[in-house]
Amino acid sequence: MSDRAALFDMDGTLVDTNYLHVVAWWEAFRQAGHQVPTAQIHRAIGMGSDKLLDHLLGDARDHRRDAEITGAHKALYGTYSGTLAPLDGAADLLRAVAARGRRIVLATSADAGELATMRAALDADDVITDATSADDVSTSKPAPDLVEQALDRAGVPADRAVFVGDTIWDVTAAARAGVPCIGLLSGGISRPELEQAGATAVYQDPRALLRATDSSPLAT
Repeated sequence: MSDRAALFDMDGTLVDTNYLHVVAWWEAFRQAGHQVPTAQIHRAIGMGSDKLLDHLLGDARDHRRDAEITGAHKALYGTYSGTLAPLDGAADLLRAVAARGRRIVLATSADAGELATMRAALDADDVITDATSADDVSTSKPAPDLVEQALDRAGVPADRAVFVGDTIWDVTAAARAGVPCIGLLSGGISRPELEQAGATAVYQDPRALLRATDSSPLAT
């Protein structure tokens, strides 16, 4: 069995969902009386729902409405569940990395239901060793818990793994767990932002990383 792993975020990294989340959060906030610019929401995608609300609404908000807001987001985002699409090259990338001897583990801030929907859209379960979601940890990204849980599922130490994500929260969480992170631009976050956060390499999208697999951090 391999002693190396590749840990993958899902939203914006393997499945094209980030802007769907932005619209769903914007409408959920609007329904609760909050006008939050979509640009600010976009920069918060990748956090767990609890961290996202704190980040965008601050601690002085009426916390009693948090469940209402997150429930509205879940319902609004759920309307897209039947139309989610993987990013170009995503499934091929997983298969190529698995063929090179790395265990594939998914690590997402989405809940278990959203993870299942994205896995169905991705259609690459034949090479996925395991997966972990926000339901498996008490603290979401940018805390390292999800990455550490993914390492545990993979059965490898941090220095034998690489994380692939698309947001600064992915990069930060991976760094806090001691795992190098490859950044993808497919989630809409810029190269300078990902590099400043600490990404070891940045590629346009899964297809670009696939083409460069043997010269990327995934090759070591």
